Amino acid sequence: MDLRKRLVVEPGSRVTLSDVDAAFHGSYSSSADAKADLEAQATRLGSLQQKLYGEKKHALLIILQGIDAAGKDGTCWHVMAAMNPQGCTVKSFKQPTEEELLHDFLWRVHPHTPGLGQVAVFNRSHYEDVLVVRVHDLVPAAVWSKRYELINDFEKMLTQKGVTILKFFLYITPEEQLERFRQRLEDPARQWKISESDYKERAFWDQYTAAYEDMLAKCSTPHAPWYVIPANHKWFRNLAVSQIIEKTLDEMNLQLPAPSVDIAHIRRVYHAAVVADPAATDADPSRLKG
Repeated sequence: MDLRKRLVVEPGSRVTLSDVDAAFHGSYSSSADAKADLEAQATRLGSLQQKLYGEKKHALLIILQGIDAAGKDGTCWHVMAAMNPQGCTVKSFKQPTEEELLHDFLWRVHPHTPGLGQVAVFNRSHYEDVLVVRVHDLVPAAVWSKRYELINDFEKMLTQKGVTILKFFLYITPEEQLERFRQRLEDPARQWKISESDYKERAFWDQYTAAYEDMLAKCSTPHAPWYVIPANHKWFRNLAVSQIIEKTLDEMNLQLPAPSVDIAHIRRVYHAAVVADPAATDADPSRLKG
């Protein structure tokens, strides 16, 4: 199953999140059933990223959004681990600094978009400026309501420079969120991730849902689609995100660049000489026999 077709938000369509089954897991019965495909996708992702890095004709921007405990950090750990960190960055956009507030809301974002050959992951993103600011009335509706169009224009500009944008909304139920909070409370290794605000924000669940639905409807475009990822099952979340990334990279027809030197000459003159005389590695190249 190509999960892109199953999970994409078609441009111009509306999303009613209450109609989405957050526990959906496709044709897989369990994490064990999906293990082989997850491992194969991880291997494939690493190979494709190497080509992306070498070719330097494309870039990939991955955007992760979701309610607290939806799995944004977990997605970074489990899916992006397949990629070489030399060509991959992760950036999180939370409360803006005083300096950032003096500029337009996209000013702090643009420097972190990927250059050609690079993968950038936004763990929370510029979409916070139509989510939390709306829910908590941090800016007037007349301000945040205009940002959808600005975001679409910004993302279109990036795609015209060769950046492919994949946007994943990780969707969990309130019950699943509460269970994950409980697990964090009981696990000393994860207690640092819990806070009072996590529980207080649950009171705004309906307001966040409305904000997410508008975000998905207004900003899923042909050049930068949104995918709603059923995320109650962490293993399926990882599988869905990695499959969509893998298939998207594969369709770029990425190619490693041709060598910039004469390989036959290097092999014949340099490599063979060094094999014959290891001391030649520190010698003047003119000493090497042709």
